[in-house]
Amino acid sequence: MDSGLRLTSVFTLFFSGLWHLGLTAANYNCDDPLASLLSPVAFSSSSDLNGTHIPAQLNRRVGTGGWSPADSSAQQWLQMDLGNRVEITAVATQGRYGSSDWVTSYSLMFSDTGRNWKQYKQEDSIWTFAGNVNADSVMHHKLLHSVRARFVRFVPLEWNPSGKIGMRVEVYGCSYKSDIADFDGRSSLLYRFNQKLMSTLKDVISLKFKSMQGDGVLFHGEGQRGDHITLELQKGRLALHLNLDDSKPRLSSSPPSATLGSLLDDQHWHSVLLERVGRHVNFTVDRHTQHFRTKGEADALDIDYELSFGGIPVPGKPGTFLKKNFHGCIENLYYNGVNIIDLAKRRKHQIYTVGNVTFSCSEPQIVPITFVNSSSSYLLLPGTPQIDGLSVSFQFRTWNKDGLLLSTMLSEGSGTLLLSLEDGTLRLVIQKMTERAAEILTGSDLNDGLWHSVGINARRNRITLTLDNDAASPAQDTTRMQIYSGNRYYFGGCPDNLTDSQCLNPIKAFQGCMRLIFIDNQPKDLISVQQGSLGNFSDLHIDLCSIKDRCLPNYCEHGGSCSQSWMTFSCNCSDTGYVGATCHNSLYEQSCEVYRHQGNTAGFFYIDSDGSGTLGPFQVYCNITEDKIWTLVRHNNTELTRVRGANAEKPYSMTLDYGGSLGQLEAVIDGSEHCEQEVTYHCKRSRLLNTPDGIPLTWWIGRSNERHPYWGGAPPGVQQCDCGLDESCLDIRHFCNCDADKDEWTNDTGFLSFKDHLPVTQIVITDTNRSNSEAAWRIGPLRCYGDRHFWNAVSFYTEASYLHFPTLHAEFSADISFFFKTTALSGVFLENLGIKDFIRLEISSPSEITFAIDVGNGPIEVIVQSSSPLNDNQWHYVWAERNLKETSLQVDDLPRMTRETSEEGHFRLQLNSQLFVGGTSSRQKGFLGCIRSLHLNGQKLDLEERAKVTSGVRPGCPGHCSSYGHICHNGGRCVEKHNGYFCDCTSSPYEGPFCRKEVSAVFEAGTSVIYMFQEPYPVTKNISLSSSAIYADAAPSKENIALSFVTAQAPSLLLCLNSSSQGYLAVLLCKNGSLQVRYQLSKEETHVFTIDTENFANRRLHHLKINREGRVFTIQMDQHLGLSYNFSSEVEFRAVRSLTLGKVTENLGLDSEVAKANTLGFVGCLASVKYNHIAPLKAALRHATTAPVTIQGILTESSCGSMMDLDVNAVTTVHSSSDLFGKTDEREPLTNAVRSDSALIGGVIAVVIFIIFSIIGIMSRFLYQHKQSHRTNQMKEKEYPENLDSSFRNDIDLQNTVSECAKVVKGRWCRQTQNFQNSWKITECYFMSLM
Repeated sequence: MDSGLRLTSVFTLFFSGLWHLGLTAANYNCDDPLASLLSPVAFSSSSDLNGTHIPAQLNRRVGTGGWSPADSSAQQWLQMDLGNRVEITAVATQGRYGSSDWVTSYSLMFSDTGRNWKQYKQEDSIWTFAGNVNADSVMHHKLLHSVRARFVRFVPLEWNPSGKIGMRVEVYGCSYKSDIADFDGRSSLLYRFNQKLMSTLKDVISLKFKSMQGDGVLFHGEGQRGDHITLELQKGRLALHLNLDDSKPRLSSSPPSATLGSLLDDQHWHSVLLERVGRHVNFTVDRHTQHFRTKGEADALDIDYELSFGGIPVPGKPGTFLKKNFHGCIENLYYNGVNIIDLAKRRKHQIYTVGNVTFSCSEPQIVPITFVNSSSSYLLLPGTPQIDGLSVSFQFRTWNKDGLLLSTMLSEGSGTLLLSLEDGTLRLVIQKMTERAAEILTGSDLNDGLWHSVGINARRNRITLTLDNDAASPAQDTTRMQIYSGNRYYFGGCPDNLTDSQCLNPIKAFQGCMRLIFIDNQPKDLISVQQGSLGNFSDLHIDLCSIKDRCLPNYCEHGGSCSQSWMTFSCNCSDTGYVGATCHNSLYEQSCEVYRHQGNTAGFFYIDSDGSGTLGPFQVYCNITEDKIWTLVRHNNTELTRVRGANAEKPYSMTLDYGGSLGQLEAVIDGSEHCEQEVTYHCKRSRLLNTPDGIPLTWWIGRSNERHPYWGGAPPGVQQCDCGLDESCLDIRHFCNCDADKDEWTNDTGFLSFKDHLPVTQIVITDTNRSNSEAAWRIGPLRCYGDRHFWNAVSFYTEASYLHFPTLHAEFSADISFFFKTTALSGVFLENLGIKDFIRLEISSPSEITFAIDVGNGPIEVIVQSSSPLNDNQWHYVWAERNLKETSLQVDDLPRMTRETSEEGHFRLQLNSQLFVGGTSSRQKGFLGCIRSLHLNGQKLDLEERAKVTSGVRPGCPGHCSSYGHICHNGGRCVEKHNGYFCDCTSSPYEGPFCRKEVSAVFEAGTSVIYMFQEPYPVTKNISLSSSAIYADAAPSKENIALSFVTAQAPSLLLCLNSSSQGYLAVLLCKNGSLQVRYQLSKEETHVFTIDTENFANRRLHHLKINREGRVFTIQMDQHLGLSYNFSSEVEFRAVRSLTLGKVTENLGLDSEVAKANTLGFVGCLASVKYNHIAPLKAALRHATTAPVTIQGILTESSCGSMMDLDVNAVTTVHSSSDLFGKTDEREPLTNAVRSDSALIGGVIAVVIFIIFSIIGIMSRFLYQHKQSHRTNQMKEKEYPENLDSSFRNDIDLQNTVSECAKVVKGRWCRQTQNFQNSWKITECYFMSLM
């Protein structure tokens, strides 16, 4: 649609809106008193104190001074007949003159005929008007929506408890004129055009209708080329079919373009307005509007010959119609300003009448009734007893699946008849005392709110149950039984005071409407029931059907499906991505930052940037690193893509699909501190931007659908590449490498980082059509980091300070979430006021949060109480929600508190003041403390920006680590940032965003990691705990060792700590796989500790902790305490010289047991090694160039957990990459996709490499065999009792319980202690003085 047509659309909709407004309020001074001149006979009532018609006009003082019923009870009413249909705009009431009788609240009902009343509603609920406080003052109410009716009924709800019901009333309005046509279901009006074809770019059609039929065509028009427009009733709803595209199917096979309304077959007036401008359509039914856009490219509606109203006649076949005709009345029918009914009344030539159309509305005198209460409603009607046979019929409509429809005790002992609705199916049961019950089931889903007709007939031993006796009804169900009619028929339920034999109700009472009740083929006068002259009833509304469609409008959000009963609705949120009573709350977090805060590490996550807002969730990759949390959104073409043959006349273009809408992507970008996309253009005789002065030959499209002629690394508005900014391009005359137009491959690569232009949605290339011209491009994923809102915080430091924002608009649902911390006893977090309504969240006491809200029915409070104080200066999370179903509040992980919301009365939250954050409009009870990450209905409020211009409030709030420091594990230190915190893992043997990722490596035979202290270092020297783990040393007089290992070799040496005083601490596995810790404090003193509960060389991951502080020594193995021991005297290393993992290569004077284990060192995997505050393995892998660490042999980083079931003697290298999507080598695109002639060269190179490696392999085998022979000789010289090569075998003899480590060394006196469970041994050895 061009700009001119858009402008036309705006003006058309504007003026049509004014025209429709004039139609619904024809007289702006419509406030004349209408009841003051009425005669007494115009007033009637349910009863009267004096038994006569008494006028009850406002200010009347004569007679009884107004109306009072004979009995002041529910269901009383005062009614007036205004003579004709008028437009009513206001009402007023007084009490009865000179008395204590007045009404304090009442409702209104209206009718055109004095039958089939309609209750006045506002906000889709029956409205309760406030009445009087004394007998003489006047209470005046302006109606929010004017009403057109002839009869008005006042229904008192509450009255002065010290008096009776008493009323004097007035109705204000003006006369109402209209044009009405009555269609009998076999007629229509044809509006014929002056030309063969009527082609319109805009249409406005308006009308009102009333009908008792749920189906029928209101109007129809079509063209020979396929255009058509049809409005029809389908099961009580209005379906609009609109097609502007010639290729679309005909009406019979196409689904509706829009469907609106419900229960429109209630014989009440309903308004329709259709506004179309081109493909843009507004469709309104009874103040509910649906906006939609027709499919296709056409803007004009082409209709041939005529429009038909009331039906679709078949050309050439008089009285024949394509679909079911409309049966009812249509009022004020306008087509593009033409009054169709007026033309028909005046018999103008443009109108052709088919069938019988009259110009007054015939009103069927049908009296519906409503069963209100599911436990106490019933209707008792008499029958003719002892007739041979039975005949009962009626119509019903309901939303409930279950309910009793009819119960009667039959005569002559023929049993009891029960007709009920069970799970939406009609069930008829006739139960006799001595015979098996007869049962008939028919129908399904009869709780659909539509009228259904039921007939029960018994004649000549044959019983028939008929449902919906039209052509579409199921076959009649019959059974054979002799029955006789009873004299009492209970509809809907049973009285409480009857015995079971008189009325049976095995299920709950019926809630719904009935009409057209016939017993023994005679209609029952329900007005006589209302007047007390026929039958009996309880909890009924007579002469109206008060059914309500609680799913219109659908308050289930985000595509949730609505289902309902008579009293309530419920939402099915399956497959929506949302949860809650109305599918309001997103299942997913709003950013990767929030997932990280919850302790998640890198992975794919769904994010919902606006929470409960309109944007849905979509999947991203969260790359959570130690310093940044990256959000990556991949598109459909991240690989290097070759381009040839493109020029300005035939450009190459590629549109990128990110798997989410542009709105979702913009929300991610706008909520991030920084975003970027890497763009690469490889070229060979293919110019990029055609710098310095040419027209760009390649460009990209951004979020606003604008082309951008700058490339990665350059700022917006500068037609350059990255090399042009630093003057490093291949040709200094150009600002891009590719613009040099070389015959060799080159490239321009850089990052686009101007957020307002991202993401890249399309790339266009136009210069690859020359000889030997070629290009290849790659656009990386969208990458963003930094959540601008999650850490957005402010500090309130005076009670009178607050921040103000625009009014919260949350009529039907509202959610509020934020973090707070405070030391104050109480204070208001936020408040928003209306005239009567309000919403407020506060900390009402140190351990109590209160959520208060009033939508006009009185305040509701939801309170969460905590067992611990909430004013502890720690961050706490608050989430509050209000919807049409419930009001909820949750604080931290405390139980969620919920209060159900009444679905009757007021339910719109109407606020008009500013939103106050941190205080109130009265500047009292202000909040002292911090508020962070405030979200209202998914919208994020920028607190910091508003605080910059507000006194008493500071942007930011320090102290995150006091609340979140526990997230940093394994010795990691929480470090404050302005916008959050991070975990410093320097002093931890782990790494990662939470210091939970193990740092592990595979050791081969002979591999060692040697950590040298800066100088022979006394253990007792004090150091700062914050020192770097690379250089940090031990705390005073203690050893704290932790490590994890996997191995299949024993004996082996895991760790050796060497002191400068010829002492050492060794951790080793003995030959039988037991663990041993050996302390040699001096040549004279050795302590040996052994744990032999199992063979630890079993290819399983084991966790070891050794701790000695002073005289207390403990060993913990696999989370279980393995050993605890108290030294007899203070143990102390005099100085620490080095720490070795694996094989000890220097001569440390190791005893024979340690030396034996050290033969090969350690073969297997070590992880997360820590000695006091030193992480030697991490230092070797991460800081090898700066740390005082030496690696000998082959050390391969790998995960110990992944090697548990592998042969740990076979080292496997595990490669990892921080790039999720696997970047290719982008130096030049010399892959098959770009340079296919490289295959031959690659093959030759591969053959040469294979030959070289074969020669190296042969030589290595020869040297290895020679080395093994030499090693065997050395082992024999040392006279080891077993061949150590056996330690490499996978199978270890677990039955060998003889400990090689328990021997008494010659020249020493040793003492061995064993615990009672034989789980550990302690051996203490001292040198003996040999004389």
